[in-house]
Amino acid sequence: MSTEDVLAEVGPRLRRIRKEREVTLAALSQATGISASTLSRLESGLRRASLELLLPIAQAHQVPLDELVGAPPVGDPRVRAEPVRRHGRTFWPLTRQPGGLQAYKVLEPRRTEEPEPRSHEGYEWLYVLSGRLRLVLGEHDVVLAAGEAAEFDTRVPHWFGSAGEGPVEFLSLFGPQGERMHVRARPAARA
Repeated sequence: MSTEDVLAEVGPRLRRIRKEREVTLAALSQATGISASTLSRLESGLRRASLELLLPIAQAHQVPLDELVGAPPVGDPRVRAEPVRRHGRTFWPLTRQPGGLQAYKVLEPRRTEEPEPRSHEGYEWLYVLSGRLRLVLGEHDVVLAAGEAAEFDTRVPHWFGSAGEGPVEFLSLFGPQGERMHVRARPAARA
């Protein structure tokens, strides 16, 4: 719908809302400080709606501004992504928009493979939901338990996977930018 179409519907909507509330033009004029003739021209489409005029009308009717201009309803915010299996891991995408910050829920099965740290552009945040996650980051080798988080620049060679006792479930946020979370990781116990 074009801007012109949206604006053309404002007048009839203003009239309908006012009549539903059984308010006269004179009473609305008194409540808003807008002249009755201006209100009449708005309702008939002879005067273009502006924010300066719509805000006091919305306040007088105690309705959100969106209701006066007929803003489209917000779509269903739920992300209904199908799980993807890659390299033995199961990923559930938690974001829909390509590019920028990407979020995933990850299930990593129990494995005993040797870490092969890699690096690439970006920044990553990890939050462990259940199990234990081993993170090898540069010279650090740490194990994160449920409720712990880590953040790191992915240009530093890194690897993460199950700590070996069983599967680990965690959230991964990956992106080139963003707010940093606090690192709350304990070093892995040395044998």
